[in-house]
Amino acid sequence: MQNNPENLPKKEKSPDESSAHVIVRMFPSDANPAGNVFGGEILKHIDMVAGIVAQRHSQSNAVTVSMDSVNFIKPVFVGNVLKLNARINYVHNSSMEIEVKAEAEDIVTGIKTITGTAFVTFVALDKNGKPTHAPKLLLKTDEDRAKFAEGKIRMKERLKHRKKSNI
Repeated sequence: MQNNPENLPKKEKSPDESSAHVIVRMFPSDANPAGNVFGGEILKHIDMVAGIVAQRHSQSNAVTVSMDSVNFIKPVFVGNVLKLNARINYVHNSSMEIEVKAEAEDIVTGIKTITGTAFVTFVALDKNGKPTHAPKLLLKTDEDRAKFAEGKIRMKERLKHRKKSNI
């Protein structure tokens, strides 16, 4: 990271300041051959909402560098409303880990089901497309501190895997 004013650390922010929530109706065009919503469609929405959090937090462009621990717990069905809740857990230099939880709601019955989770890592970029510092996290609650510590462990694992894979 070059040393210019744009790359200097920005004011700390709490996870709540950058969180995002998105609600999307699932249509037949979103279905796979089994009749459920295609996993790739859900991944698209996960990446989109995580990107909103990353850009809100970094106040800059941010790009996806990894998506891991993606868990499809239960299917999402055509006609369901997919609700995605995203929050930032961990920041290190330009990297940010965003946690996304997915919930499907049958709006006729009102039944809500947790359908998936994912961790998405973004890198903040400056105007020249180079990595830039993201603001540190202001950890206000025990949950914030616990999620930060867990995110740090996951980041170390990702880096270890990258090194092992020669990426």
